[in-house]
Amino acid sequence: MIDGPYFVLTVLGLLGTAIVAGVFCGFSTFVMRGLASLPPAQGVAAMQAINVSALTPAFMLLFTGTAVLCAVLAVVTFVLWPGEGRVELLLGSALYLFGSFGVTMVANVPRNETLAKLDAGTREAATYWREYVSQWTTWNHVRTAASAAAALSYLLALA
Repeated sequence: MIDGPYFVLTVLGLLGTAIVAGVFCGFSTFVMRGLASLPPAQGVAAMQAINVSALTPAFMLLFTGTAVLCAVLAVVTFVLWPGEGRVELLLGSALYLFGSFGVTMVANVPRNETLAKLDAGTREAATYWREYVSQWTTWNHVRTAASAAAALSYLLALA
């Protein structure tokens, strides 16, 4: 069984990945649907405001801190190569680092940056909005599943 500081790191990784999964799940299941139901100008303006407000220290600490924690867990697992839980620990770390943090950087953030440059009331924004909602939400589903699977992997490592 995992114990000591390694146990604490794993529990923190479990909590971080689970909380991030919950945030992403909320966006996938009702926030984006609600925004998509608005007229495009309102949806664009609302999402632009959400994207700015998401950059709070609390969320950034949770999101990037969990990525750092997952990277630390992966490195410690490689160095210590524990007899129990190593596959689950490495899998959990990879799922979050690539499927959540990585997807955010290569799929969601570029779309957010494009959206931020548009004037909400323009035809260009309305056209992009339909594409944005569909693609952003699809990638958000990936982030949700990856974060939840990472949490499950860490839980299994503790079992």
